[in-house]
Amino acid sequence: MNRFRHLAATALIALSGAANAEPASPSHWVASWQASPQPVWGPDFLFPTLVPAQLQDQTFRQTARISLGGPRLRVRLSNAYGTQPLRIGAASVAARAGATPQRLSFDGQPGVSIGPGQARLSDPLALATDDHQALQVSIFVPGPMPVQTFHWEGRQTSWIAPGDQSRAPALRAAEPTTARLILTGIDVEAPASARSVVVMGDSITDGATASLDQDQRWTDHLAGRLAPHGVAVVNAGISGGRLLRDGMGHAALARMQRDVFDQPGVASVIVLIGINDISWPGTAFTRNEDRPTLAQLQAGYRALVERAHARGLRILGATLTPFAGALPGTPLDDYYAADKDALRQQLNAWLRSDSPFDAVIDLDAALRDPAVPSRMAAAYDSGDHLHPGDAGNRAMAEAVDLEALMGPSTQGVDLL
Repeated sequence: MNRFRHLAATALIALSGAANAEPASPSHWVASWQASPQPVWGPDFLFPTLVPAQLQDQTFRQTARISLGGPRLRVRLSNAYGTQPLRIGAASVAARAGATPQRLSFDGQPGVSIGPGQARLSDPLALATDDHQALQVSIFVPGPMPVQTFHWEGRQTSWIAPGDQSRAPALRAAEPTTARLILTGIDVEAPASARSVVVMGDSITDGATASLDQDQRWTDHLAGRLAPHGVAVVNAGISGGRLLRDGMGHAALARMQRDVFDQPGVASVIVLIGINDISWPGTAFTRNEDRPTLAQLQAGYRALVERAHARGLRILGATLTPFAGALPGTPLDDYYAADKDALRQQLNAWLRSDSPFDAVIDLDAALRDPAVPSRMAAAYDSGDHLHPGDAGNRAMAEAVDLEALMGPSTQGVDLL
């Protein structure tokens, strides 16, 4: 552990010097929580949106557990896929459920108008927070405003209430949802040595079957391991996300700028994505789409690595996890097939032996059943044979080599 602390501190100091020509300040902004925005799909899609078609004179309140705490914070609100300005009448942050919310401001004003395709950061708020603190963020929308941007799989209960209740400790007449709206990030002021790790992925990273309201995603467990070293973990998972094509959100390459490079204080990236590229074609999602080849998947990974290295970031890949028998009894019970698994195993073999990543996390080995390697071990399976349960998420986080995560690049980008 002492060796890792020294290695991580050395790497982070070097990163700070490489990223900034000027001397490091005593503190800086670090991404501590994230929910990647997605475009809201139509009523004919396979899954319901879980949000109303529009907001009008309503307050949306959601809980977000940050990775690292600090003396001040700021929030990011997004109108990424909106086609008209999004007017925010008021917004607030409460230090915990039931606490009196503190008002947020935007250029000194209580509200803000966010243009189509844009995002806005709040003014810094002097609210001291601890590592892993669960905050409540409330946003009042006078409306009427069509809901066109959301994050579908929050794994956290949020609430929609009538009127401006952004300063109310407890909401009245509120209706629940598990989707997220408008809020896409929380940054904290942290020591100059602090940094963030962004995890890009699909529903497995998004936490699709993790226990609701319990912060049991694998990124939550990884955040628990890294916080003592001054490193935050932000989750850039989108359920239905794909590497090469848009899915239930934009393809990984298309959103890398927004979800990785635009996050303050990022030092490293973990990529766990590709199983939907392999398995969607031929299902109810994309019945007539051709499956990508191994070479196309490899090229997609190389493009991610090239872009990360061009920014001086360390980037780790992860092997794709077992999925034999996935999604039984659902409209997607043809998600798994033996030839799809053969492609997954070919891709994993390449990741282990010849990939361009700085290091590879073998999540396949961490979760598979030793007796049937194409299947997830029962102890880690949520029951749908695709997504890990809470124990599986913990095993994934424990499979991450922290020294490999923060160590030197092996592909031409020396971070030490």
